[in-house]
Amino acid sequence: MITKGGKQQTKHGRYSHLKAFFNFIKTNLDLSIQNPCDAPMLRKIYRPGKPIHWEVVEKETVDEIIFRTTKLRNRLILELMARGGMRVGEVLKLTPKDVSDHKLTIQSPKSGKDAEVVFIPRKVVERLRAYIKEQAIETEQRIFPITYAAARIVVKKAGKLAGIALRPHDLRRHAATYASRSGVPIEIVSKVILRHANLSTTQRYLGKISDTEATKWIENLYG
Repeated sequence: MITKGGKQQTKHGRYSHLKAFFNFIKTNLDLSIQNPCDAPMLRKIYRPGKPIHWEVVEKETVDEIIFRTTKLRNRLILELMARGGMRVGEVLKLTPKDVSDHKLTIQSPKSGKDAEVVFIPRKVVERLRAYIKEQAIETEQRIFPITYAAARIVVKKAGKLAGIALRPHDLRRHAATYASRSGVPIEIVSKVILRHANLSTTQRYLGKISDTEATKWIENLYG
């Protein structure tokens, strides 16, 4: 059950849930029971890994990257990830029928739901609508008919404008971290911007706080 299918992270989650379940039984129902998850081999396989601290691209750098990207198609792709927290695959699946006033509809998202909603700034929606009209894109056609590999190249080249190595997910991570540091409740960051099923996943996305930034926030609060 633990090892069947799924990513390594999913397997670790199953192991943790089973271990907690048997610990509950042992504590509350039967002190003599042995937790099978405490077997040395399993504990070795599923020992906690080192936490990952992502380097987050600051807002000034993201703004510079977007403003220096002159091709409208590429700029829109960058904005949808950086301003809306979208995955690159979600951006590439968009069609005109998915676009409404303040939000976009993601069909068949990663979560397994029928659809999810992404909220983006009105000015980005207006540019997106203008692009669709200018390119005469039909209702059922993809707005950005390029491959995932091509989109990665767009992002990589955009990052070079600011002298950094940029990946698509860096922009989604920026959207979450910038919102969090701007005072947006973690529940909104998780459920609305990133559309995660639980807060623990969201917390892994948020960037590491440097000593300098921590000092700045404390001074802003109490200085």
